Amino acid sequence: MYLNIKKSVAAICCLLGFTTYSFSQSPTDELMMPKNEICFLLNFQYGEFNKYWEGDFLRENETIATVQRRSALLMAAYGITDKLDVYAGLPYMETNSTTPNGGKFAGTSGVQDLSIGVKYKALERTDDKGKLSLYGSILFSTPVSNYLSDYQPYSLGLGTPQIAWRAIAHYQFNNGFYGRFAGAYVWKGYTEAEREYYYNDGSYYTAWMDVPSSWNFDLTIGKWFFENDLRVEVTMSNQTSTSGDDIRAYNAPQPTNKVDMTRVGGFAHYYFPKIKGLGVLGYFQQNVAGRNAPKMTSFGMGVTYQFGF
Repeated sequence: MYLNIKKSVAAICCLLGFTTYSFSQSPTDELMMPKNEICFLLNFQYGEFNKYWEGDFLRENETIATVQRRSALLMAAYGITDKLDVYAGLPYMETNSTTPNGGKFAGTSGVQDLSIGVKYKALERTDDKGKLSLYGSILFSTPVSNYLSDYQPYSLGLGTPQIAWRAIAHYQFNNGFYGRFAGAYVWKGYTEAEREYYYNDGSYYTAWMDVPSSWNFDLTIGKWFFENDLRVEVTMSNQTSTSGDDIRAYNAPQPTNKVDMTRVGGFAHYYFPKIKGLGVLGYFQQNVAGRNAPKMTSFGMGVTYQFGF
């Protein structure tokens, strides 16, 4: 039973993506909470970039130097049944530049988007070598503060409602090694800018911008160590937008841009064997390829605590 508790704590870590640039907002792993148990996560993340892809051309920030993003996330996961979990999370963010272009771009701060979602275990099969499991999840998010979505690259988020449908396949060998694949379609709505005209491969005389939806994929390889007290994994993630325009030369990005990116990262979660329910985690992420995306480097750490009713 204790082993099951330790594993389920990590289920919420997949939502760390809430605090990244504009993507990844849904549960992506195979871990489920036991019935009537809840887990809280408090996470801190720092990210920065001094280069970005303008279309497919990698350009250096000439006027705003290094853009920095800091975030704190509080979220919870609860097991309604052993096969059905619910999630809720809310991040606070700060952005700034090391050289704020003569004070014209001062960065911003505030609460970003509230996210709520569910995940369901649809199938579990065991054979001589390991165990296969399949899952489905849906996640909804919406802004809860009046931040400026068109204030790029300092904006706290895209300023639009989003719905992510995700399917997850996971296979774990008896020796602790595992592999996981997750694929999602992320629908994104409209966001309101503070201007009545913009250019998106044509002139638009409205403040409402159509934010491109996207296909998101994650491929993970990992292993459990020390009698399942330590979980370590590496992941490659990809986002491909279904529409959108390119950033125009020497212009700021805007929510209508087609944002594609590939990211690699490492993650570790340690569960204290003598303190039931308590864990610490850390991770690193690097954008290695993209289109209209920042070449972001980020890392973070957090604390988890799980208990039952």
